Formats: sequence, structure tokens, C-alpha cells
Amino acid sequence: MSLINTSRFISLILRHKPSEIGIELDEHGWANVAELIEGINKKQPFDMAQLEEIVASDDKQRYSFNEDKTLIRANQGHSIPVDVELKESLPPDILYHGTGEKYVSSINDMGLIPKSRLYVHLSKDMETAVNVGKRHGKPVIYVVDSKKMAADGYKFYLSVNNVWLTKKVPVEYLRTI
Repeated sequence: MSLINTSRFISLILRHKPSEIGIELDEHGWANVAELIEGINKKQPFDMAQLEEIVASDDKQRYSFNEDKTLIRANQGHSIPVDVELKESLPPDILYHGTGEKYVSSINDMGLIPKSRLYVHLSKDMETAVNVGKRHGKPVIYVVDSKKMAADGYKFYLSVNNVWLTKKVPVEYLRTI
């Protein structure tokens, strides 16, 4: 398996299905590195050097080690209930959300909801939103009035890899470009 495919597999484990390799995450989403490597080794040869390379080279900075590299977690994107210890942050005035054309009707009816994830993911720049939208077909970009949302009491969090997170974005704070 290539490092890209292995990274995707690690993402599946650390965000959604730790049971896939028989490990557990703690309440903050941390997995024991030795157990992760041992579990992946049941499926394919894998070692600490490969894990360090995946973490260091991941363009989206999906993962973090603790200080002594005995624990690892996904920075965000979980569908399982974990508290990745996000700090509440005041967002910029506007944020962006990229999606595919096929989701527009639903978003226009319900706003942005996390679906299977814990949070709605937003970006600070349109380029990132366009790239995210392309993964879902023809991209559609929503502008989020995050300044008004924050003023109205909605909470925002900034993950360690600079993804803005919130529980939902009601329709009245959205417009498409």
C-alpha cells in the first residue's frame, strides 16, 4: 500500500473506526502509537518511520503527535465523539464552505450541518473552499457571515491545522458566489 493509501487508512482509523484494527481512542481522540503501528502491521508492513513521514508530509496536517510521540490523533473530522480540546476562537468576518452542486438544494433548505461529523468545516480562503468543493463534483462556494454568527452567539473553533469549525451554519448566514 502506498503512503497516500496508508494515510487514508490512518485517517479512517483515527477519525471514524479505531475498531478496524482493534484499538481505542481516549476521550480526546488520542491513540497509542505502538498500538496503531501494531494494528496496521496486521494488514501491511508498517513502522514508526513511515508514520512520522505521513504526519510530517501530510499537506492538510491531518495528524498530531504528543510531545514524546507516544500518542497520535486526527486534528479534526471525527464522526466518533471525541473532544480534541479545541479552543473557542473569534473567526474572521467571512469564512467559506466548498461543496458539490448536488448538495445545494439541501444546504439552501437546512443550512450547513455536520452530517456524520462533529462539526461543519469552513475555510478562511476561497481557494481552499474551491478545492474541497471539487472533491464533490462541480464546486459551489458558500460565503458564511461568521462575524454576524459570532455576534449572535454561535461558537467557532480553529483546529491546529487551521480549519474553522462550528456546530452548524443556519441558512440566514449563507450566500453563494
